[in-house]
Amino acid sequence: MFGGVINFLRKVALKNIKGDEILAQDIMTEYDTLLMSAGIVLRKEYIHRLIDLGITYIYVEDEYAKGIRKEDITEIMIKEQCQKEVQETLDKFTCSGSNELEAMKEVAQEIIYDLLNDKDIMFNVSGVRQKAESAYSHSINVTALAVFIALKMKISKNKVKEIAIGALLHDIGYTYVNTNIKEKSYKDFTDEEKKELRMHVVHGYTAVEKESWLSGIAKEIIFHHHEHIDGSGYPMHIKGDRIKTGSKIVAVCDAFDRMIYGIFGEKMKVHEAMEYISANSGKMFDEQVTKCFNQVVAAYPTGTIVVTSTNEIGIVYRQNKGYPTRPVIRMLKNSQGNEYEDWIEKDLLKELSLFIKDTVE
Repeated sequence: MFGGVINFLRKVALKNIKGDEILAQDIMTEYDTLLMSAGIVLRKEYIHRLIDLGITYIYVEDEYAKGIRKEDITEIMIKEQCQKEVQETLDKFTCSGSNELEAMKEVAQEIIYDLLNDKDIMFNVSGVRQKAESAYSHSINVTALAVFIALKMKISKNKVKEIAIGALLHDIGYTYVNTNIKEKSYKDFTDEEKKELRMHVVHGYTAVEKESWLSGIAKEIIFHHHEHIDGSGYPMHIKGDRIKTGSKIVAVCDAFDRMIYGIFGEKMKVHEAMEYISANSGKMFDEQVTKCFNQVVAAYPTGTIVVTSTNEIGIVYRQNKGYPTRPVIRMLKNSQGNEYEDWIEKDLLKELSLFIKDTVE
């Protein structure tokens, strides 16, 4: 393997760890207690214990990850820069490989870092966290993606900050919802529970309506982030341009993150969720927002194991700017399941007959 400082790593679901892998990133509790140090060789008994503690994924160092640098795993970079409040990735799905997007990352990090150190904002976000840890992480993820899309749309930095605040607090109304949102899928809710769940936007808006430190943009987002362009959303069933830009942006980000992590429904893969967003462009979601979403989100994030149309297995090595479904792949196994001995890269912008047909955890 690799000696010295660990530079190559990939994210792996804990349930898929077999033992003897090398841990590439420290495992910490939510209170910053070190559970396991990077460099340790994982044993099966460790894995069972980590699962019991609620850990769902880890980073490992292996040959598959060779060439995937720590700096490319934006989830790790942002966690380190934005301290312990940032539990989940802020921009792990964003495409890389362009100066424009790298500059956007810096601005986004600055904005989010500032927000996470605002006592008023974090007090309210902490209320969401106490209700449900997943809702807290969801709010962080939605904020990061909303910032990226807003910057891509050339919205002014000051307005982006207001959109970011609204995104951070968009689900604050869950603090006042009686339904247990942690244990059930949305399809299992009764009609009365669904009605109560939808009331979170009303509860949230009512809670902040008279708060002078919160802008009108942020309040609009809290109230209208479930409205749809065609009027099929809630609570007011407004449509089209009656929905403000910030609410349109957060609507896309909220839906995407819920699908990716299976909040209230079946968990989808990234490319499946992107297809859903695109299919509903102009119906549920604003077309301009959807277009920018597709430009900044990578359908196959760096480090993802993929299956090609020729039944080969590869790992996404880097992104191609502006082409979220056509990354560069480092090939791991051929169509017969045999591992490649030599380093082979396939750039899907050049291999036009080749495409990704699925991903593997």
